This record gives sequence, C-alpha cells and structure tokens, in this order.
Amino acid sequence: MSRGNFLPALPNMQLATTKGCPIRLTKGRIPFDYVKPTNYVNSGGAIPISVMARLHGILVLLICFLTAGIAASQEVEQLPENKLQEFRDTPGSKARFDLFFNTANRYEVNSAYDWLDAVNIYANNADSNQDSLGMRYYKILQAQLYFDLGDYEKSVAYSKELINDKEKLDLEYTAILLNILDANYQSLEFYDEQVKIRQQKRDLGLTEDITFYDIYSSLGLHRKAMEYYVQEEKKKIAEDDYFGKAQYNNNIGNYLRLDRSSSTAISIYNKAKGFVNVFLNDQSRTKNEDQISNANLLLGIIEGNVGKCYVQLNQYEEAISYLEEGLGTIKEYKRSKYSPDEVECTLALAESHIQLGNYELAEELLESPLEFSDISHRRKRYRLYALYYDRIGDYENATLYLKRITSISDSLDLAYDSLKKQQLAVVAGYDIANERWKLDQQKIINEQMERNIEAQDEKINLVFISLVFTLLGFAGLVYAYLKSIKNQRLIAEQNHIIEASLVEKDSLLKEIHHRVKNNLQMVSSLLSLQTKNTRSKAAIEALEEGKSRVKAMALIHQKLYQNDDLSVIEMQGYIESLVNSVQSVFKKGGHNINITIDAEGVELDIDRAIPFGLILNELVSNSFKYAFPDDKEDGKIYIHLRKTGDQGFFEYMDNGVGLPEDTDERANASMGIRLMNRLVNQLQSTLNIDKTTEGVRFWFNFK
Repeated sequence: MSRGNFLPALPNMQLATTKGCPIRLTKGRIPFDYVKPTNYVNSGGAIPISVMARLHGILVLLICFLTAGIAASQEVEQLPENKLQEFRDTPGSKARFDLFFNTANRYEVNSAYDWLDAVNIYANNADSNQDSLGMRYYKILQAQLYFDLGDYEKSVAYSKELINDKEKLDLEYTAILLNILDANYQSLEFYDEQVKIRQQKRDLGLTEDITFYDIYSSLGLHRKAMEYYVQEEKKKIAEDDYFGKAQYNNNIGNYLRLDRSSSTAISIYNKAKGFVNVFLNDQSRTKNEDQISNANLLLGIIEGNVGKCYVQLNQYEEAISYLEEGLGTIKEYKRSKYSPDEVECTLALAESHIQLGNYELAEELLESPLEFSDISHRRKRYRLYALYYDRIGDYENATLYLKRITSISDSLDLAYDSLKKQQLAVVAGYDIANERWKLDQQKIINEQMERNIEAQDEKINLVFISLVFTLLGFAGLVYAYLKSIKNQRLIAEQNHIIEASLVEKDSLLKEIHHRVKNNLQMVSSLLSLQTKNTRSKAAIEALEEGKSRVKAMALIHQKLYQNDDLSVIEMQGYIESLVNSVQSVFKKGGHNINITIDAEGVELDIDRAIPFGLILNELVSNSFKYAFPDDKEDGKIYIHLRKTGDQGFFEYMDNGVGLPEDTDERANASMGIRLMNRLVNQLQSTLNIDKTTEGVRFWFNFK
C-alpha cells in the first residue's frame, strides 16, 4: 500500500474486537491482526455500537501514528549528510584522510571536537599497531582540527613535528602541512615566521613567489597591500572566471573599506556582485551544489560589506537593508558555526539600530549567541554596549563597558603597537631580500638567455658560413648586433623595474625610522609630563637625563630617514644637532660657551652612532651642568672625531673647573660614568680620562 493510503480495505463482514487485540505499525503500511469474533451476524446486519466505537478509536490511533511516522521520516530525510559517520565507515587511513580534506562542510552536523575524538582514536590504534604511515596521516588531520578549533599553538606543534621528519612525507602532504603552518602563524600574528614558511614553499617549488599583501594588510598598510594584491593576483584570473573576478573585486573593496575609502569601495563591491550574478546565471557551464553555495555565500558577504561601508559613511538607514540581506544569506550558506563575516555584520547592524534609536533591535543583536573570539570583535561589542546604555540613560552600565574597553586597550594596545612595528620592520626586510632574490634570479635568467642567444648565433653563423662565407657571415653579424640591442633593452627595462622596487623599499625603511623617531619623541614627551607631576628634585633630574638620552637616540633615527644612505650617519651634522638639543635644555650659561666640533667627513653606522651619541650626550650635559658654575664667558668645549680606515679616534675637552679629587670613588656611584664605560665597551674600547690639563679631557680609540 502506498504511503498516501492511511487505511486498509476492510473485509465485507461485520467485525467484533476483543480486549487486548494487538495492533502492529510499520513504516508505510498498517497491517491488522484480526481476532475471530465469537459472535457475528450475517452480512447486512447492524454492527454493535461498542464494537464501532472501539474500531473508530483504533483507526484514529493508527492515523495519528502513521502521520507522525511519515513526518519523522521526512525530517530524517532532510537532515544533512553525516560525514563523520562516513569517515568512520571508510576503511584505511589514506581513504579517511582524503575524505576529510575533500569535505567542505564537514562541521555542518558534527563539531570539530567530535571529529577530533574520532581521529584521536584512530591515531592511538595506528600507534599501537606501529602503523607509521597511518600515524602521519592522522597527525596531519589533528594539526588541521586543532587549527579549526583555534588551538593554534598545538596545531603548530603537530605540524612542526611532521615537517622536521619531512623526508618521509610526499611533497603533496608537505604542502598541506606548510599551508596549515602558514594559516596558524597568520592567526598568531607571527608574520616573520609566516614569511619563512612561504620561503620554504617557494624553495620547494610549491609557489612561484612569496606573497606579502595579506601580511601588509594585517599590519595596517591596506593601500600597500592592495597594490601588491593587484600586481600579483590580477594576472592569475582567467577572462571567463567570473567567480574568481568576484572574489578579486571583493578583496579590493575590502582593502579600500579598511583604508576608509568607503565610497570607492561601494562601487567595487557592486562590480563584484555583478560578476557573482553572471556566474550564477551562466547556463553554459555546469555548476555543482558546492559552487552554487559558495557563490551565494560570497554574494551575502559582499552585501554585508556594502552595508559596512554605509555605516562608515553614517548612512545607517541605507546600511540596514544591505546588512540584513547579507546577514540572512551568510547564515543560510555559511560552512561552519563560527563566521567572522556573520559577527561583523551583526555588530554593524547593531550599531546602525543604535544610531537610529531602535534600541530593542540593537539589544537583541548584541545579545546574539555568537562567538566573539577575535579581540577586535569583543572590543567593538563592548563599545556598542557602552553606546547603547549611554543612549538609554543607563550610565552605570555604560561606564562598566567603557572600563572593559579601557582594560583591554591598556593591556594590549601599547605592547601590540610596539610588536606591530617590529614585525613591520622584519617583514619589510624580508620583502627587500625577496626583491633582491628576484633580481638575482632575473640576472641568472638574463645570463642564460644571453648564453642561449650566443649559442644560437654561433649555430646560425656556422650555417651561413657553410653556405656563403662572406655574405651570410656579414648577415650573421648584423643579426647578432640587433639581438644584442634588443637584449640590452630588455635587461635595462628589468633593471629599471627592480631598481624602482628597491627605491620603494628604501622609502618604507625611511618611514619606519621616521615612526621610531616619533615614538621616541612620544616617550620624551611622556617623561616631560612625568617631570611636571614630580616634586622630588632627584627624580626630576633623573627624568631629565632620561629624556636627554631618548632625544639623542631619536636624533639618530631622524638623521637616518633624512639621509639618502640608510646605512651610515654623517657625524658632523649629527653632533651639531645633538649639541644644540642639549644646549636648549641648559639655557643658563649655555650660550656663553664656545663649542668647536671637528668631525667633518666622518660617517658611522647605526650600531656605532647610537652608543657614540649617548656618550656625547652625557659629556656635553655634564659640561653644561658642572664645568662652568660661574657662567664665565671664556668657556670652551672641543669635540674631535676622526676615522681612518678601520681605526677611529674620539676626543672631548672643556676648560671648566675639572673633575673633583674623588672622581675615581664617584665613578662607581655615578650613573653617567658607568653608562659611558659600558657604551665605550660596546665600541670595543676603554674610556680614558685626563685630569692633568686645565678642565678635563676624555678620549678613546675605536674600530
């Protein structure tokens, strides 16, 4: 009987039931067990009311049970496919490995924790059975699962263990492990380690070059990242790859949005939406369910990104429609429970409703059961809670969330900014090294081209000489000359491109030195503020000395980014600037001192210039403070610096009151003397002090 038929045909007789008559239910059909009645009447007689009532009740129960069974079976049929059970039923570690990585929506039914439990069991069995190959497969799966769970350090540990044993791994699995390490270091913000992994992939031939654009974007240089992204990725997209073009334009829009160029980003996002729609409506190509799902998910992400742009432009009513549409699409097609795009759209939608006064809707969005694992998402959520409570007049809760934001910022921002600058400097260094590597590779290619051309020319010349010695020999020379000119032009063009790239990297290093100088000036300003809030004279003097030393180091970085050559500093100008800086601090009597600087033509690298600048800062400050207590007008300071080959000589003299008799005893207690001795030691020399002449004389040799 079909599923649509709820009742069987009744026999053409009158039935009587007995108490306890069994009823069997099966999916799709309803068989009856009839008990032969003890009394019945012939056909045409009336059935007793009690029998009819019981039969009616049985039929009603059967209909209810059958309806529930059909509904349950339909629900079961609508459940997503259980890939974890298929993983368990698949025999062999290699087959399970392939199934795992070929399943895009593996966490739709079972969480990553469920997968990890299953993989751990198989890994333990492989270890017990000494199945080394299977053990390697399961360790790769464990590394991927720990990454998906956000335990990046453990994922790195598993990956490194296998990478160090890479002689036993095929190149295919080495590539998977390197990709896992790349993603882990991106999440941990260890960009220097990430670049090293990409160098390995390039050296193994897995990639043609090292990409830097995603790293620069993570470090906040979104425009720079966009330029690199366009340069490296645009050429890789086929003309008819509409989905690839959509992803490309969405990424360009993201860089512009992060750079606060919202209006331009909206036009790029609309272009990306057009490519997605062309891809979905293209009937000439067969698309599977995953491709269609990915396209719809990308469409939702783009809609959400447009909404975020309108939020940046404070056009909240326009933003809401895009954010709601994008959020709904992302929820429908997302691949895992956690989606950063869903979190960002939810927060942007909450902000729009707060700005428009829709406080109940905003509160519901802020209380959404989402995973705010990213610290930037948590901070934005706290900021929106503070704004929400401020708008509704609950200032106590608003203050509470502001304190949470301040707590996170105070504990992380300063250290993060410092680490970010260090990472930027390291990555820029790797970038420059990569450009030089490409230059070397290009030179090798050019040399090989020249050798090939020369070999080809020789063959041509031999052929021509064998036919017509004089005429074809002349033609060969002409051909070789034209080829040489063409190759020289090609080499010149390549060198021009590479030299322009090196100039760009030098500009980036200058910008880094500029920012370091600005940060040191900020430290100096903070010390000045601390001086104003300090009553202790000793503390004030110590802070002033510290500020003077910070200024001396900042001046080094200022001279570096102002100099054409980033490797050395011209010392005559640096000493003059340093003396002027110290002299401006000690205005009393400072202008009556005649200062002579003899360092013309001397250049030092940064490793020698910084300790030298700190030594000179201590000496000049000491002269201004102590050498001329009577403010006499014939005060003189002489600074002499010479460097010949690998040998250098420094001399400092003043005609002040000289050093006290107990100088040697004070040296152990004097911060300035101890600092100068250590700095001179860094220069691999010894500080000499001459007290026999008028005033004092300091000098030392250095390499």
